[in-house]
Amino acid sequence: MQIQLQKIAPLYLEAVKTARSDIWNQEVVFNKGEKIQIVAPSGSGKSSLIHFLYLLRNEYSGKIIFDGKDIATFSPEAKAIFRQQQVSIVFQDLRLFAQHSAGANIDIKKTLQPYAAAASAEEMAIQLGISEKMQQNAGICSYGEQQRIAIIRSLQQPFNFIVLDEPFSHLDENNSIKAMQLIETEAAKRNAGIILADLNEVPFYKADRTLYL
Repeated sequence: MQIQLQKIAPLYLEAVKTARSDIWNQEVVFNKGEKIQIVAPSGSGKSSLIHFLYLLRNEYSGKIIFDGKDIATFSPEAKAIFRQQQVSIVFQDLRLFAQHSAGANIDIKKTLQPYAAAASAEEMAIQLGISEKMQQNAGICSYGEQQRIAIIRSLQQPFNFIVLDEPFSHLDENNSIKAMQLIETEAAKRNAGIILADLNEVPFYKADRTLYL
């Protein structure tokens, strides 16, 4: 299974910002099971790329092909199934429900498309040091705690790829390493690909390829 980027580029991004990219206007393939690191300075379209891959936005030229199909042709129902079964995500802005508990935020994903073989959310919360926050409203958790909630939530479903947009920006190195190890462990269970985009190289992420946006 593959994600193929066929000369895609954001319609709104200036040509000078796409001219030397390893991704924009290039032929790029992401393979299932592969660990990809995307280094992208501010203003280069990093979050846009993540949103394109998750089928949230379509303001780009070129084509994105998933499993042989152009994602631009997906119906709303096909997009929903894609997000439930094929691609999981950790957004840069997290998109938690602030008035609901951390546990409820995680349970939403488990209810929509549970993945029985994954470790329990409680075990993950213990591993990432937020077990005592599971009954607390997400909106009053620190941003670093919210990032860990979002990471655990993303691992509660089946996926062939997981896309991560600056997932450790508010975590110290120790907690970042723990979170990365958890993501890699869960991806390995599914033989899934990891696509991690950040402002700089993540030193503890042993990517198979590093691309510069």
